[in-house]
Amino acid sequence: MEDEVLIREVLNGNTQCYAQIVERYQQVVANLCYKLCGDKLDIEEVTQQVFFALYTALPRFKFHSKLSTFIYRITVNVVSKQLTAYERVVLDSQENHLSHISHDDTADRIMERNERDQLLHRCIDKLKQEQRTALVLYSFEDFSYKEIAEIMQVSLPKVETLIFRARKSLKTMIEKYNII
Repeated sequence: MEDEVLIREVLNGNTQCYAQIVERYQQVVANLCYKLCGDKLDIEEVTQQVFFALYTALPRFKFHSKLSTFIYRITVNVVSKQLTAYERVVLDSQENHLSHISHDDTADRIMERNERDQLLHRCIDKLKQEQRTALVLYSFEDFSYKEIAEIMQVSLPKVETLIFRARKSLKTMIEKYNII
């Protein structure tokens, strides 16, 4: 069934159709939640909150945009509220640094790559929330600037500025930590 038909059925009281919406978008929402907040929050719980918020917001859906855009907007808002409540604790000091017994070159290269990826993710995590959100939506979710503006409910120039500043900050951090 098309999203529009599902929404209209849900609005008419058919909860089975809402289950189809959840099934269709659950993994997408969970992935976006993880990209926006890493392992700071319980992704499963945040995903459930997104779908609760979606259910209560469906009567306000005007069919001017795609359902996926509406869901992304709700996801960004829910994650933002949750991160604010969590008060963003830096987890750098809590990470385990295991000593490695193996001297196998392949294992060493894999470990180096994993450490580099972890550092990069921590750098992305240190960006201001709006910058991180815009960068994740653009770089990892392949949304256009226009779609990001709609999802974040900001102007197109604001999206351009957010992504520019995010890249600039990320570049500075990458150079500082000599990641790449």
